[in-house]
Amino acid sequence: MKYGHFDDSKKEYVITSPKTPLPWINYLGCESFFSLISNTGGGYSFYKDAKLLRLTRYRYNNVPYDNNGRYFYIKDNGVTWNPGWQPTQTELDSYACRHGLGYTIFESSKNDLAASVTAFVPIGDNCEINKLTLKNNASTEKNIDIFSYIEFCLWNAVDDSSNFQRNLNTGEMEIEPGVIYHKTEYRERRNHYAVYAVNAPVAGFDTDRDTFLGAYRSPSDPEVVEKGAATNKIASGWSPCGSFQLKASLKPGEEVTYVFVLGYIENDKNDKWEALNVVNKKKAHEMLDRYKTTEQADAAFKALCDYWDNLLGKYTLETEDDKLCRMVNIWNQYQCMVTFNMSRSASYYESGMGRGMGFRDSSQDLLGFVHLIPDKARERIIDIASTQFEDGSAYHQYQPLTKTGNMDIGSGFNDDPLWLIAGTSAYIRETGDFSILDEMVPFDNKTELAKPLMEHLRRSFNFFDNAKGPHKLTLIGRADWNDCLNLNCFSDTPGESFQTTGPSEGPVAESVFIAGMYVKYGNEYADLCEHIGLNDEAGEVRAKLA
Repeated sequence: MKYGHFDDSKKEYVITSPKTPLPWINYLGCESFFSLISNTGGGYSFYKDAKLLRLTRYRYNNVPYDNNGRYFYIKDNGVTWNPGWQPTQTELDSYACRHGLGYTIFESSKNDLAASVTAFVPIGDNCEINKLTLKNNASTEKNIDIFSYIEFCLWNAVDDSSNFQRNLNTGEMEIEPGVIYHKTEYRERRNHYAVYAVNAPVAGFDTDRDTFLGAYRSPSDPEVVEKGAATNKIASGWSPCGSFQLKASLKPGEEVTYVFVLGYIENDKNDKWEALNVVNKKKAHEMLDRYKTTEQADAAFKALCDYWDNLLGKYTLETEDDKLCRMVNIWNQYQCMVTFNMSRSASYYESGMGRGMGFRDSSQDLLGFVHLIPDKARERIIDIASTQFEDGSAYHQYQPLTKTGNMDIGSGFNDDPLWLIAGTSAYIRETGDFSILDEMVPFDNKTELAKPLMEHLRRSFNFFDNAKGPHKLTLIGRADWNDCLNLNCFSDTPGESFQTTGPSEGPVAESVFIAGMYVKYGNEYADLCEHIGLNDEAGEVRAKLA
């Protein structure tokens, strides 16, 4: 069965059925605020770190698939439906999901009412915008109720999914006309909150999930939507959510547009409050003022599209093969940027709750995007090198928010040091910026241990002086870089990781993969030595590779 097609003129993939084999995800965000959005409106949002600063909830390994997202319930003459089909799964008269570069558009209709939702993260702001447009294509007037819905995560996604003893007592909200503030733990130990708003007068709101859904119900049939009346309840504990009820009367041919904003706001620790237990909303108001009108939202959307056009326009392939051009000019470069932003730490399959950014993954990503954003590539190299240990090995993963190594997986992956050489060499070949080698970079994020980046590369290469097996090939350590060879790792206890159980130092399993890297990137390291006048060292390196 065919589920969609490419639209090269618009740089979009158009999904024509919501019932794809699995949710088909797009990635929104280019800077610090990111969202995952599926072809049925599912997914979640976070600021910088999908584990530590998760704004909305998402349920993995769940039935039905793709549970929780940004939903709009449209109630028209007793029939309730969603532009993205989920979660009511009401059969639609028409449906299309257009996954574009940093945005997703839903276009659907039911009973002569057309709906369009444009979802994107604007350049320069930490928020997701959803522009909802409804048009009456019938010959009679329509009176419509619209209910929006998101479910807030209590920030730490791991704790949020497990610590019910505490979490069901901590939820806190504030309300202004058309604005919901999620401020759980703001009073106690946070200086950030989430804001959810719409740019129109509302008929009501809800902030308590159990009240909105009703007992023993799910997002597929919320009680508030069924009754057609919001409760205006302000959550205190339990599970906070954000929902607005809007009413629209549309004459034949008439349309209406609403702009919804979900944002992250961070205040200075000394400027958290505007009154007793009332959060400082100055930055929130400033953000919302930038998207008060349809025209402002449209301008932000155009700026995002221009950003991607300019970014991808830095390298263009022209051939007679349309499919090759499509891959090289659009989707391969887009994928490279997405992996730079998230390093596979957040996806439909990877929850973003554990691994953080990979040392190896982030270094590999540099090879694909360094020509697009060299300044950010330089910054990423410094971040990666800062998690290296003094002996040249490294944390296998680090958290993007703190940029410090994470011990959930630990160290002992013998390919990691070589990937730092690979990424740095690629950056220098693309930019000619040898000054990066003089940049002072800490080991293990300890500033007192800072050394020039060149010293980090030196220790990366020299790490393998004592990491070779009986055939003079490099040892695997915990795993080589295809992650399938864990020949030094053994487990007969359920729950232990096959990737990390056992001695990382051996005893004798060798890797042809890493050996090939050792030769390739060892030669590139020697080239760097020669370029900066370290000819003796370059000769010593090449002698080890012979």
